[in-house]
Amino acid sequence: MVILDVTVINVAVPVVGRELSASLTDIQWITDGYTLVFAGLLLTGGALGDRLGNRRIFCTGVVVFTLASAGCGLAGSTGTLIAARLVEGLGAALIVPGSLALLQQAYPAPAERSRAFGLWGSMAGIAASAGPLLGGLLVTTVGWRWVFFINLPVGCVCLLLTLRRVSASPRRADRPLDWPAQCALVAGVALLTAVLNEAGRRGWTDPLILTGTGLCLLAAAAFVLRERLARSPVLPLPLLRSRPMSGAAVIGLLFNFAFYSMIFTASLYFQHERGLSALRTGIALFPAVAMTMFASVLSGRLARRTGHRPLVVTGMVLGAAGLAGWAAAGANPHYLLLVGPMMAAGFGTSFALTGSTATVMSAAPDTHSGTASALFNTARQIGSAAGVALGGSLLAATAGFATGLRTSMAIGAAAYVTAAVLAVFCIPRKEPRHLTG
Repeated sequence: MVILDVTVINVAVPVVGRELSASLTDIQWITDGYTLVFAGLLLTGGALGDRLGNRRIFCTGVVVFTLASAGCGLAGSTGTLIAARLVEGLGAALIVPGSLALLQQAYPAPAERSRAFGLWGSMAGIAASAGPLLGGLLVTTVGWRWVFFINLPVGCVCLLLTLRRVSASPRRADRPLDWPAQCALVAGVALLTAVLNEAGRRGWTDPLILTGTGLCLLAAAAFVLRERLARSPVLPLPLLRSRPMSGAAVIGLLFNFAFYSMIFTASLYFQHERGLSALRTGIALFPAVAMTMFASVLSGRLARRTGHRPLVVTGMVLGAAGLAGWAAAGANPHYLLLVGPMMAAGFGTSFALTGSTATVMSAAPDTHSGTASALFNTARQIGSAAGVALGGSLLAATAGFATGLRTSMAIGAAAYVTAAVLAVFCIPRKEPRHLTG
């Protein structure tokens, strides 16, 4: 449900923009407002799960997400829609850390846990692959509001099944929440997203952009300083010192940055430059996202034989080749020339997702499973927000739409290459040991 909401909106936002008279910056905020709060509060969601019980926080997140989705569907203005998307992001931030922590709780054996994380990746792949096509179908038939209304029955079923089938999680009242660190993290993510969103309209040398960049760096420094001084930090330093955990988190940031930048800019390209409808845009994007479902299932099976490192490296190399191929295809290539690059990017991203997820969660102690999950998904969502924001700004700032698109693809390819290099040094061939603590 949470991942579906990330991809389904990309096809709908051009139509939303026309009906609500939204600017390109407004469209970026409709997409990124959700991701901003999602990324900024994931660590809070993980810490709350560790302290109050992961099942309780997960269920709370489902309720918040479902109600906020109703608010998005009923929104009558751009401002109202963005506000509801922010609340949706809060619900997502409570859902995702709890989901992985509950899997770790339910499957303590390494082999079973690997299969469970593979299934989690498969469901993520199915959601991602269904998003653009489902969004296009809903927008074309019943209107863009049903992109959000469809979350209502899904949320209700999810809540009911969790309460009936998932056992209650232990609480750890000795885990206080580090609110100063949380505030610094939210400020840093918000400033980063705002700078990248507004740079295309204002220019990279605008005083407000430069000021925002400085404040973003200051917020990041404040977060690090607070974590060093806090008695009970929201992100304990031993977790960051783990090469598998911190390396996999950065890899997640990079591949989300590249993949979701591609999906966002390609959606605008197909609708604005090629004149496709929302449904035809969803069909055009389907080769990219359909591969995610196949790749996640395949990587989950192969990991037990090969370990995670070869899969993550291979996935990132394929992703880099895909986006580099799009960047090199020319200003107005035939659609068939883009199918291969999109498939490579979609396959590569999902192929690496299961391995990087399992690496993070396997390296974490059970007492910090929610925090570890939050760390990984915070990094991923920061990557998504940055990718969408930078991609939109490049489209707005460059002389031509095609130039901005190809520049965005080239930057995404570089991000994939960087992730592949990191994987060689940070992802162990075999499942890492738990940290103590």
